[in-house]
Amino acid sequence: MKLVAVVLNWNGGDDTLAALASVRDVETICVDNGSIDRSDLVVEERFPDVELVRTGANLGYAGGNNVGIRRALERGADRVLLLNNDAVAEPGLADALARAARPDVGLLACKVLTADGAAVQYAGARVRPRLGYSGRPDRTGGTREVDRADGAAMAVSRAAVERAGLLDEELFAYVEDVEWSLRIRAAGFVVLFVDDAVVLHKGSASTGGPASATSMYYDTRNTIVVFERHAPLPWGLRALRRAAIVAVHLAQAPRRAGDVLDGWRDGRRGHMSSR
Repeated sequence: MKLVAVVLNWNGGDDTLAALASVRDVETICVDNGSIDRSDLVVEERFPDVELVRTGANLGYAGGNNVGIRRALERGADRVLLLNNDAVAEPGLADALARAARPDVGLLACKVLTADGAAVQYAGARVRPRLGYSGRPDRTGGTREVDRADGAAMAVSRAAVERAGLLDEELFAYVEDVEWSLRIRAAGFVVLFVDDAVVLHKGSASTGGPASATSMYYDTRNTIVVFERHAPLPWGLRALRRAAIVAVHLAQAPRRAGDVLDGWRDGRRGHMSSR
């Protein structure tokens, strides 16, 4: 199995350098997603073996990673590992993914720990689109089939891209991993959580943190849009699901009520331009 890693740099600085250093044993592409801190020049200097692709603009998580995926497939990748620039791969990750790879597996999902390794951020999750539930991360171990991968670190197969397509660029940022997982599973593939493929992850570093205005807006909007696309409901039930999604996000970040409500308004209207 030929694995090619894609690391997305959006003003990542030291974070991007740490991510790239952690996958030195893997053929790697760094997509510079319109950074303005000159970190692309540092990447070019310190990682001459890494192919640097400049987008010239911030294309979002989906758009930037799609640039990298296309290039990785051109280079003959069987699977493409997407690694956030605020994530660091633990030793042995590539070997763990190779051991777990099967023809029916469209996404290999890595275990995601906090940056200090003290807590689990993701170890598999359930998704219940009709209920508006994205899946609280499991805390149990063991390699197994799951409903969705986590965008901090996941490896997609060439076959899954060819059959299900790339990440949805209309979403720009957040919930793309859930939407992609649903679409890849609908195309007949499995999402497999690989317990011994481990990364350490800061979380939402490129958008100001998990409770930032940007995070709460996009997560609210995209959760509504993705579930209405994949699990249509009659008007009354659809309104209840939207209300439940808004309530969950307000509970997570009550000080971001305006951003959550903006996401709700744009989600129900189908306004998908980047904020």
